[in-house]
Amino acid sequence: MPMRSRKLSIPVFKLYGEAHAWPTLDLVHCESIPQRSQLHGWEIHRHRHADLGQLLYVQHGTATMDVEGLVTKIGTPTIQVVPPMCVHGFQFSQDIEGYVITLAVPLVEWLQENLGGYHPALHRAGCYPVGNDKSFIDTLCNAIDREYVTPAPAREPLLRSLLSVLAVWLSRQALRQRAAEERPDRGHAYLSAFSRLVEAHYREHLPVSLYATRLKITTVRLNSICRRLLGQSALEVLHQRLLLEAKRNLVYTALSVAQIADLLGFSEAAYFTRFFKRLTGTTPKEFRRAE
Repeated sequence: MPMRSRKLSIPVFKLYGEAHAWPTLDLVHCESIPQRSQLHGWEIHRHRHADLGQLLYVQHGTATMDVEGLVTKIGTPTIQVVPPMCVHGFQFSQDIEGYVITLAVPLVEWLQENLGGYHPALHRAGCYPVGNDKSFIDTLCNAIDREYVTPAPAREPLLRSLLSVLAVWLSRQALRQRAAEERPDRGHAYLSAFSRLVEAHYREHLPVSLYATRLKITTVRLNSICRRLLGQSALEVLHQRLLLEAKRNLVYTALSVAQIADLLGFSEAAYFTRFFKRLTGTTPKEFRRAE
């Protein structure tokens, strides 16, 4: 039976599913993901390790990672960092390939200390896609696994060296990830500038491409920003601004439909009426009477 905290219902394991103590004198344990997960129906229930950290490298297949309540679906090669005492559980597809590298706390602290003042990557949960570094990470993890299972001279210092390389890679990924999260979203700045341009020129019926040119971005990017942040295309934003002004004039002024059409830059009242009905389902006169 796993050890359980008196205050928490989350089991505390040495290695998942094992009642006995740490299986070797090493401060590291390495095995394939299928090696243990297939024994438990490809699902590792939520648990924690009091004095162990883990690195899960998903090489192939899919995995659902639940780490401290944050659930992440992984479908591309990714490394998940699980610090000591971090509650976690996993579900794997049956075609899963990859490694679980388990580190005793003294080794975690040694690796982290060697990173100096860099990001405490091994002390914080993190999920890092390997991207273009896949061949490098594959080679590194294969080497760690081979050294772990093969008794040989100077095995421990070589294992520590290989793990140090992996720790440096994780630290750099964590720093890049944090920098990306802290970088201001330029989309908001472009949208704000676009809104100011729309307010100044919506009566002129300028093409979207001209707005994009003034913002020094492409029309495709302007539309992408508008759809992502507003749920509308740039042209729909322009039309909605015209429609708002049309409704305001119909409700709050005594101007005729023709005068409003002229005020809003339409060449003909009939064109304005078709525009209004297409967006609202009613004519300007019907809208005015209803209001």
